[in-house]
Amino acid sequence: MNELANFLSTAIRLATPTLLAGLGIVFSERAGIVNIGTEGLMLIGALSGVMGSLLTGNVWLGALIAIIVTVAFAAVFAFFTVIIKADQTVIGTGMNLLASGLTITVNRAVFGANTSPPKIDTFRTTPIPLLSKIPYLGEIFFRHPVPIYLAFLLVPIAQFMMFRSNTGLKVRSVGENPKACDTVGINVTRTRFLAILYSGVMAGFAGAFVSMGQLSFFTEGMIAGGGFIALAAVVFGNYTPLGVMIASLVFGASNALMFRLQALSTGIPSQFPLMIPYIITIFSLCLVSRKSNKPAGSAIPYIKE
Repeated sequence: MNELANFLSTAIRLATPTLLAGLGIVFSERAGIVNIGTEGLMLIGALSGVMGSLLTGNVWLGALIAIIVTVAFAAVFAFFTVIIKADQTVIGTGMNLLASGLTITVNRAVFGANTSPPKIDTFRTTPIPLLSKIPYLGEIFFRHPVPIYLAFLLVPIAQFMMFRSNTGLKVRSVGENPKACDTVGINVTRTRFLAILYSGVMAGFAGAFVSMGQLSFFTEGMIAGGGFIALAAVVFGNYTPLGVMIASLVFGASNALMFRLQALSTGIPSQFPLMIPYIITIFSLCLVSRKSNKPAGSAIPYIKE
């Protein structure tokens, strides 16, 4: 039971960056924008958070700085895809390449290539009083850093905003039929632009959690496909916040299993456990491809006639 509790606790911790980023992507996707650049935005958030934490001495200020910097890059992505009407996949790929090169350059310029990393303030485990004392369940659910609690609390809020609010109705309508929305007075450009900025907020927070919650400093390429897995979680979750949470937990469990197999002397080649999250990603995408709620206007720039 202790091993199972430890495994499930690890799965929740590993699922959190995917969940945070996915809760942002689901709004941009519903608005008709495919944000392939989430991988790069998370990488920028990871480095910005570390630099902010080092500069201010406070992890939350570091996370705030990460969000602000990431939103600035998300605005660049939004400018090209929403205002200029450029191809979303091309711009997103360019954003990932830019983020990869930029973070490597800045990291080596600021911290050096071979020096030991300085100590920074990081997200610490914050047990919830009383609930954390419950046998097994306390260890699984109630002994985590604060961002993990926030991520799961955001799920019902995002679900309500998406399906029970006027804002969510506008976002979904813009993704399905932007021309009809424009006809009734809904500003398609503004709605899509703000949806991308929100996805930037969540990607920045997710990246900051990776570098300051799961690890304690920035390493080059540390997101390692996490942005693409977050995109897959949105598709697997059928474009709903609740579905994104379930998909994130599945991917988190697969990552936890990967680390467990690597730690055990199973005789399985080390490369095979590394494949597990991506195998599950491909399988899940094939599973839901025929009954997807993908918006009709997804990845299609809206050009007003």
